[in-house]
Parts: sequence; C-alpha cells; structure tokens
Amino acid sequence: MTDLYVLKNARGVEVEILTYGGIVRSIRVPDRNGEMANVVLGFKTAEEYRGAHPYFGCITGRYANRIAGGKFTLDGVEYTLATNDGPNSLHGGAKGFDKREWSVDRVTPTELALSYLSPDGEEGYPGNLDVKVVYTLTDENALRIDYTAATDKPTIVNLTNHSYFNLKGEGSGSITGHILMINADRYTPINENLIPTGELAPVAGTPFDFRLPKIIGGGLRAAHPQIVRGLGYDHNFVLARPSFDDTSLILAARLYEPDSGRVMEVHTTEPGIQFYSGNMLNSRLAGASGRVYRQSDGLALETQHFPDSPNQPHFPSTVLRPGETYRSTTIYAFSTDAS
Repeated sequence: MTDLYVLKNARGVEVEILTYGGIVRSIRVPDRNGEMANVVLGFKTAEEYRGAHPYFGCITGRYANRIAGGKFTLDGVEYTLATNDGPNSLHGGAKGFDKREWSVDRVTPTELALSYLSPDGEEGYPGNLDVKVVYTLTDENALRIDYTAATDKPTIVNLTNHSYFNLKGEGSGSITGHILMINADRYTPINENLIPTGELAPVAGTPFDFRLPKIIGGGLRAAHPQIVRGLGYDHNFVLARPSFDDTSLILAARLYEPDSGRVMEVHTTEPGIQFYSGNMLNSRLAGASGRVYRQSDGLALETQHFPDSPNQPHFPSTVLRPGETYRSTTIYAFSTDAS
C-alpha cells in the first residue's frame, strides 16, 4: 500500500512524498509576491505513478543514469543487468528503486525517513543493499535529501532524485526561459547510445557553458553535435571541485525563473550533475494540473556520480564494499529574487 506524507515548515512551504518510489509528488513554494505553486511535474494520484512515466520525482537506483550494454565487471566477475534503455541499463533496470514500495522508519512534521532492502541479485546487482533516504524540509525553504547505504558484498551504488522542475509552476509551459548556472567547466560528451565517451571536455565555447547564468532556450536549438545527439541537454557536468576525492557540500547549480522570481539552488556532495531538459516529454501524459506535458515543460538537475562509471576506471568510483557506508547529500534550496 502506498502512503502519502506531507512535510510543512513554519513558512507554509509544503513537500508531498509517496512511499512508492520515494517520489516527491509536489513542492509548493512562494513566488516573489508570496503566491504558492507546485514547482515539480507529476500526477494527481498515487496510482498514476504505477503506469509508465519518465521517472517523475523518484529515487533512482541501484545505479542512477546509464550503464553501457547492461554489463560491468567488479573484482574480475562480470555482472549482467536488466536493459531497459536500448542496449543500456537505465536508473536501476526494469524495476529499479523508483518502482519499489519503501518502508517508513521515521516521520515528523518536517522529516521523513525511508528505507529499502534491495536483495542480492535484484536487477542483476550483487549484494544485499540496505538503503536509507531521509527528506528534511528546513525553515529556510530547503529540501535536504540524505542517502546512506551498506552492502554485504562488493557492489556499485549511485543514487539520486529525478524531479522535473518548472519554477513558474507545474503545467505552466516551457522551461526555455529559465536562467541556469552550472558550476562546471567540463562535461562528459556522449556517444550515439547516450553513454559517455570517456572524455572530460571543456564547456568553454560550447552550448554547455553555464558557468555564468544564461537562458536555457538559447542552447536547446543549437547545431552542436552533442545537442543534436541528445535531442537537447541530457549530459553529465563535472562539478568544479579540487579533486574527485572532495565530498564537501558545494553549490552545483542555480536556476531562476524571471516571471515568478523563484530561485532554486542545488547543493551537493556529488562529483557530477545531469542536466536533462525534458527532451522526451511528448504530449502523452497529463500532469496534476490536467495540462499535457510537452517537450521541455520541465527540467531535471540530477546530482550523481558519472554515468557508466563502472566501465570507465578514470571516472570517480561507485564501488561500495562491505564495512563501508555510502553517503550522499543534496539540497534543493528555494528563494525569490525581488527584482
């Protein structure tokens, strides 16, 4: 049975979370005039999330993003995963963490702690993986997500939240007028199967340069081969850190919507962030507002380790071993620009 929990802070900001998939169904925050609106895409009822949809608001795992060919080798053993994205395994496979019922460990007016035990061999992954995800809504209008995991066999882990944001409000149309900054001077170009080529390419001189804030729509129609290949932005950005070993909480991205004045800052301990411009929203799904979602009606900023890291040894490692604890934190902080 799926339950819905509502977190509410002293300022009246509300976050709705489902136990199915750990899905963030709604985030209601004020605009510059104090008017509240839900700024994430999704459905009106919990049952709708059990049908096909592009990972609205969910926890993605055991491995967020893509693994090439649905295979990886760990300690000399090759593992075969469920493939659900052409030749690739995507977001944990055919029935990833987004399609699991999570247990409630703790709930307060501003905090929800969920857990899930992923059994050895689920979707092809080794090891019993004990996962915990804690959502905390602060009085500063920030949604903090803390992930931890432990395993009894060597395995790989990469967890994130897959919310689609539109700071003008869910169902309000395109995000092309949003202004985005991404704290990255490199990104990982992709091949024809949307798998990183292994290159850490400079963003300078390309549509991927978001080091200074700019309107998203300008690059979406660019003739750059990577934009053409991804049908827009669907790329991992290498966050500006001293090294891949640095896990301090840093500003990864800042999103601004001029009409509403809403601002969202993304802070994370992760080395990368996937900017996905909603390229595959195809007018086949209607959201909570009753309006149909079209291409680029929402965007995702998924904090993460890099796609296909298990097959690319020079990428930051996603290996988790017995006795170790996987830890990851991401904060979505909301505010307004009064100008």
